[in-house]
Amino acid sequence: MCGIVAYVGNKQCQNLLLEGLKRLEYRGYDSAGIATIQDGHIRVVKTVGRVANLEDKLEEVGGVRGTIGMCHTRWATHGGVTDPNAHPHTDDKSGICLIHNGIIENYASLKTYLEEKGHKFQSQTDTEVLAMLIGELYSPSEGVDLEAAVQAALREVTGAYGIVVMCDKEPDTLVAARKGSPLMVGVGNGEYLVASDGSAVVSHTSQAFALEDYQVVKLTPKGFRTSTIHNVPVTPKIQQLEIELESIELGAYSHFMQKEIFEQPKCLSNTFRGRIDTRDGKVVLGGLASFAKELTRAKRVILLGQGTALHAAMIGEYLMEDLAKVCAVAEYASEFRYRNPIIEENTVAIAVSQSGETADTLAALQEAKDRGALALGVINVVGSTMARETDAGVYLRVGPEIGVASTKAFVGQVAVLTLVSIFLGRRRFMSADQCAEVLKALETVPDKIQRILEHDAKIKSVTERYIDRENWLFLGRGYNYPTALEGALKLKEISYIHAEGMPAAEMKHGPIALINEGMPAVFIANRGRQYEKVISNIQEVKARGGRIIAVATEGDEQIKRHADDVFYVPDIPEALSPMLTVIPLQLMAYHAAVLRGHDVDKPRNLAKSVTVE
Repeated sequence: MCGIVAYVGNKQCQNLLLEGLKRLEYRGYDSAGIATIQDGHIRVVKTVGRVANLEDKLEEVGGVRGTIGMCHTRWATHGGVTDPNAHPHTDDKSGICLIHNGIIENYASLKTYLEEKGHKFQSQTDTEVLAMLIGELYSPSEGVDLEAAVQAALREVTGAYGIVVMCDKEPDTLVAARKGSPLMVGVGNGEYLVASDGSAVVSHTSQAFALEDYQVVKLTPKGFRTSTIHNVPVTPKIQQLEIELESIELGAYSHFMQKEIFEQPKCLSNTFRGRIDTRDGKVVLGGLASFAKELTRAKRVILLGQGTALHAAMIGEYLMEDLAKVCAVAEYASEFRYRNPIIEENTVAIAVSQSGETADTLAALQEAKDRGALALGVINVVGSTMARETDAGVYLRVGPEIGVASTKAFVGQVAVLTLVSIFLGRRRFMSADQCAEVLKALETVPDKIQRILEHDAKIKSVTERYIDRENWLFLGRGYNYPTALEGALKLKEISYIHAEGMPAAEMKHGPIALINEGMPAVFIANRGRQYEKVISNIQEVKARGGRIIAVATEGDEQIKRHADDVFYVPDIPEALSPMLTVIPLQLMAYHAAVLRGHDVDKPRNLAKSVTVE
């Protein structure tokens, strides 16, 4: 959940570190800090608030110097949002400095042990406990250098961590380690960068390697050594970063969320490229080709996700049952992992995640895999932990997503789950002609999204009339019930308006009591099998004074008699409709947040990738 950037080399590193930190601010922005080794001593500057606050404080104190350093943006877990709780943290005796992403679950017992040893704590964080523990174990006179002290400390730790450590007694050495929280090392010419995301290093190097769980790397300008926490040497695989600098720049847009909404047509074209063969009526998914027989024999598909990814998984449940005729269920990953789930023979578990690092989803996938399920991934970030843990998978190919509120990743996830469902359906019962018909419709989605985006000004105008209302409903049926959930989530997470999504038919079973005069109710009322029933639900809300905003199919004139405002989307087979109907909902949420004066890309209390429970 936090942003980590560190550097060791021959350059003055303050500005380099701050540049990387700005690219990672979407991962946490409660507080920010930087540390370097300057004139043989650790120099730390940190403050509550955004990276801009840290820049102001650095200017006040004359900056920091050094060719080795680290910086951090925090998303608070243990301890409130205060200057003492901000990272980096130092120990009280050995010149240790540390930044950390994750949670040390046994920090309380370790803290008691260290207090008995005489250590004095300045913060409420679990991270300071780890810094103190490394300092307690650090003893160069006894052969325990910084690398060995970090290894020894991590053997005592329970929890998740991505850490970088330095020590003023070893002024040219960084030590980094990882379990659960992602960490990568960018490899340059006589220099190395460590970061929790490739976007922080791509402007300086195109070569990098990811640390695996329980691995430690020691970095100096002369080279690196990688081992396990038990000091067993390992050889990392250095790879080319697949991030283009342009894709993580804002360009002409006001916010990353806006940029990512508007680049969805291009992103989906990338998702489909080389995967759709309408001539032969088939889907080409190289990542699944080796497991085609196992997939064909599948009796049950479990789709695992959290938040937006769960909503995509719920649409995947409909797709699997409709297009592939296989029993499917979408599950909250956080609940699945703590049940005693029944995994029968020929079960397939599909993890859905933008980052590929979501802690609950990863743990749920591992649980299903351990019980014999075939583990697949629908993931955006190449080389992520989940991508490495799965038996096979399909990448989204939508490019880096910086906005905390997911947009293009959601549409990409639904698109890939559609491809997987067709891939499976073709092998089970679909004829080539049936498959080709669905694929031809699927190919039209990018252009149809583009047509919806051309109505942005109208969507903004309608949204402006409702932004003072603090309670909204989002309702849909069938494929677009999960879309309603996603629309409500988007609105609440960036505009801070309370919104509920639910099946339209469920409204009568209690929630209709919430309807009062002028309450906005957003209905997804595209043409489909349950269209007339949705119209009935609209009438029930309207009769009680609710204001109806409908997302409807182009050419539908009937809807105007019932709705106060209508956003039209092009006609498309119902199974493919969520990729269109969600677009007006994304734009509504975006405009509501901007009109209410909120930071769209960095909503309060949220961070992009949830790598802790």
